[in-house]
Amino acid sequence: MTHTNAIKVGPQATYEHYLAQGKFMIQRAKNTGEYVFFPRAITPTGATDLEWVQPAGTGTVYAITVNRGRSGSTNVALIELDEGVRMMSTLPDVETAPIGARVVARIEEAEAGNRVVFDMAEGEAA
Repeated sequence: MTHTNAIKVGPQATYEHYLAQGKFMIQRAKNTGEYVFFPRAITPTGATDLEWVQPAGTGTVYAITVNRGRSGSTNVALIELDEGVRMMSTLPDVETAPIGARVVARIEEAEAGNRVVFDMAEGEAA
């Protein structure tokens, strides 16, 4: 009898591994081309043939809110990527942004782990 100690890594761990390498990746179903985010094992339509792909890294501000506190303001934004999926993030270099503004993704390095943040696209005003 053969024993294997293969460890299956879940989709979230795979996503975080890519981020640690400085790569922004999302999943796409091979047969349908359907993009999904957040990382998962099965798409909402039931597809299980997911592969990791690098998105264009561009999108639009779908919604945004500003949290103001004594130590300053931070925003939380819902970004719709050009691939059609939405993700929560932030625009760390501006206080707020207009709905529909074009943004560009980048990886922000941090001790707690890398994360995807967005900057205003060239020519966009905050």
